[in-house]
Amino acid sequence: MQDNPYPFSIKQWSDDDRPREKLVQKGRAVLSDAELVAILIGSGSKNESAVALSKRILASVGNNLNELGKLSVEQLSRFNGIGEAKAVTIIAALEMGRRRKEQDIKKSGQVNSSREAFEVLLPTLGDLEHEEFWILYLNNANKILLSAQLSKGGLTGTLVDVRLVMKKALELGAVALILAHNHPSGSLRPSKADKEVTQRLKKGASALDIKVLDHLIVTQKDYFSFADGGLL
Repeated sequence: MQDNPYPFSIKQWSDDDRPREKLVQKGRAVLSDAELVAILIGSGSKNESAVALSKRILASVGNNLNELGKLSVEQLSRFNGIGEAKAVTIIAALEMGRRRKEQDIKKSGQVNSSREAFEVLLPTLGDLEHEEFWILYLNNANKILLSAQLSKGGLTGTLVDVRLVMKKALELGAVALILAHNHPSGSLRPSKADKEVTQRLKKGASALDIKVLDHLIVTQKDYFSFADGGLL
């Protein structure tokens, strides 16, 4: 039998197997990750359905949507059946999900524990493949006045300008700071440089009666708190 020269479209499936119809009839929660990705791409290749292709893409990242969100257009386009337009659609959808989560977490704007600080910072720092250092500026009710990037790249003392940090704190009327940076390697062990930068900022803040409440090391799945670990 001759191969079908056209992509294996979702429209060719039976009604029970179509993820779009399944979503409409039964709700979004019943769809698998592969079915949701299949809706985004619409069709597979002539030898592979959209769901089968989606399963293959997800398998390549350990069925982890966070890891899928890290793939570039070029990396996604290496899969047969995924062109630039479909790759962009997948990336855009996952980025919208990340921003939605970030907005939901920041809605209250109040941070009362290391876990809550981690949840605020995770959408920003969790998926990065390079290191960034951020500061949360807080008022006396522990509400976030500003979340600001301090540096990008490896963390060293030379990258931290204590005067600029304190100037911004005074402009905002902040009374407390939470420091944070990510470890793309996944390690939660604080380095010597991490500890030195923490102490420099803590000393500078103390002179202005501003508290450094914590310093978090953030990875994709977990965090280390200097405060909880007794390092502040």
